[in-house]
Amino acid sequence: MNIDNTLYAGRPADNRSETEMAIYDRLDALGIEYKRADHEHADTMEDCLVIESVLEAKICKNLFLCNRQKTNFYMLLMPGDKPFKTKYLTSQLNCARLSFAEADKMAEFLHTIPGSVSALELIFDTENNIQLVIDNDLMQDEFISGHPGISTSTVRLKRDDMLRYVREAGHEPVFIDLPCEG
Repeated sequence: MNIDNTLYAGRPADNRSETEMAIYDRLDALGIEYKRADHEHADTMEDCLVIESVLEAKICKNLFLCNRQKTNFYMLLMPGDKPFKTKYLTSQLNCARLSFAEADKMAEFLHTIPGSVSALELIFDTENNIQLVIDNDLMQDEFISGHPGISTSTVRLKRDDMLRYVREAGHEPVFIDLPCEG
């Protein structure tokens, strides 16, 4: 994967998608400082390991999930190196079996595509269709990082700034404890 080894402060100067620029607009409007790394599409956690070295922070796993009936949607943020087992999450959320949500719902609610989802896109879910769920282990990190609508950039925010960002977008997180071992 090709990566620009520069850690940028703030928004890009070049032309980007409306979705990405809307996220930078919201960060700037809230006065939230952020760092950014630019790279080729990073669709796997392995790709993210390379980006972490530039960001000087870990990148969390962001999963867009739904219940069996496809009526309840969840965005799970958890440490990237932690295994994901649905049974532990469903029991804590007291919901039916979870699976990955369809790409069309991701586009509709979050204006993004698979491989690019992060909590930064919650600004587009103005009707609160998605419940944000955060693993408590992630709260131990100083920073939370995610893609700004597309997986060709990764933004690093201070943990408390990310929480303020999602709350300003009308999404109060539910905190859960996922085990490290499956």
